[in-house]
Amino acid sequence: MATDHKTILAAALLLIAAGQAQAEGTPLSAIDWLSDTVARPVIAPPVAEPPTSPPGEIEAITTTPLADRNLDAVGVLPPQVTGIDRRFWARSSVATLGQMIQGDHPEPLPALRDLMQILMLAEIDAPADADGTGTFLLARIDKLLEMGALDAAAALVDAAGDPTPDLFRRAFDIALLLGTEDAACADLRAAPGIAPTFAARIFCLARGGDWQAAELTLRTAQALGQITAAEDALLERFLAPELFEDADPLPVPERISPLVLRIHEAIGEPVSSTSLPLAFAHGDLTPATGWKARLEAAERLARVGAITPGELLEIYAERTPAASGGVWTRVSAVQRFETDLATGNAAALASSLPRVWAALSEMELEVPFAETYGAALSRVPMEGEAGQLAFRIALLAPGYEVAAIGRTPETEMETFLIGLARGAVTAPPPPDGLARAIALAFPASGAIPPLTGPAEPLVKAGRMGEAALAAIDRVTHGAMGDRRGVTDGLVVLRHLGLEAPARKAALQLMLLERDG
Repeated sequence: MATDHKTILAAALLLIAAGQAQAEGTPLSAIDWLSDTVARPVIAPPVAEPPTSPPGEIEAITTTPLADRNLDAVGVLPPQVTGIDRRFWARSSVATLGQMIQGDHPEPLPALRDLMQILMLAEIDAPADADGTGTFLLARIDKLLEMGALDAAAALVDAAGDPTPDLFRRAFDIALLLGTEDAACADLRAAPGIAPTFAARIFCLARGGDWQAAELTLRTAQALGQITAAEDALLERFLAPELFEDADPLPVPERISPLVLRIHEAIGEPVSSTSLPLAFAHGDLTPATGWKARLEAAERLARVGAITPGELLEIYAERTPAASGGVWTRVSAVQRFETDLATGNAAALASSLPRVWAALSEMELEVPFAETYGAALSRVPMEGEAGQLAFRIALLAPGYEVAAIGRTPETEMETFLIGLARGAVTAPPPPDGLARAIALAFPASGAIPPLTGPAEPLVKAGRMGEAALAAIDRVTHGAMGDRRGVTDGLVVLRHLGLEAPARKAALQLMLLERDG
């Protein structure tokens, strides 16, 4: 393909100006691993006749007016689905909410993690001082990226409509992590308001088969001093791998971005995702990855709700493990349990259920297991310890209240758990501080206790979002010893109409080992 050198050079100069504008501004993201794929847009100087760009060249850069859309109110879950008041964020500031969302928090209980995802995806009014340009939207997307919830983050980006550079940067990285980089490159070419950086442009030109234009773009970047030595070495090897067949592997860079990860894979020098942020584990779910690596990535993601339980179980079921220990023990246990469940053999289940539960508990995969099998287990007549375990598993599943209603308690603990699942503790709590703290939030009368603690003024002032985020933290810290925080946090959630998350969190506190 013929390449217009002047067009490449003009585009390069625009990229330099864009990069300078970006450097002078504020950081684009709280996520420090995002790829440097797009620069701030600048307006190209007017020309008498717009040049015709050959295929593969950088398009003219334009801007998109944002006045007609409020990006900070974008969501994908409407109030009739979530039950969340439209004014949830409305009386708080973007800065305050952003700090609370992006702060350094301990890992919450599964129920509270799921609630956080719902809050990030909710379609409700923007904060009081939001200017509609997307600062609050980016904070929510970045929280989802941090949680490894790539599909949820992508849904928010899509809901925003025509992407800004900040939004496109995230969409591009999500595609890279999900293995859909060809589509991402096509989107980059089709986005008139996006200026690709040199590395992104070279990557996409090569992926599209235009190796000549990719090499010329690299030479232009080198001549202008616009890429680092590490980028230069990586891109040289990417464009001409045959020249480096006998060379030592490149050193693993200190900072890995999705783009760097993909290029390392392309040159046959893959970087393990084990020590990388959670979102990178999605890259190990592709069929090209070995089964063990896929299993470990799937477990890591399923544990935090970043993939569905079904996706994990599909990988567990792919084949028969040829080894034992570690992940192979879990695969064998799940496969044995599924066989026994399919046959409905209660005696066999009484043996395989405790084994699979113990194996998955080591990886904190109890909730994905319960969500998949809890309802089915409640229909199998089992007695003794196996029956009690099946009931506890059912309480961790979505139908926890139905399971509680249909259960005749066999122990004092079961009586307590049944009341908790129904929202009113009618039996004395077990003799420990955590159970007593939980019971205080769900009195036998069924009434919601009055508000106390730091969240009380927030709720009374209508700053519901702040109160909910603080409550999630209080319950999470409470599991580590602050029993008063458990009570206060659960009561706040109930006052905000978040009854189901409050009950689920309380049951998980009782049934899971999550003490930090």
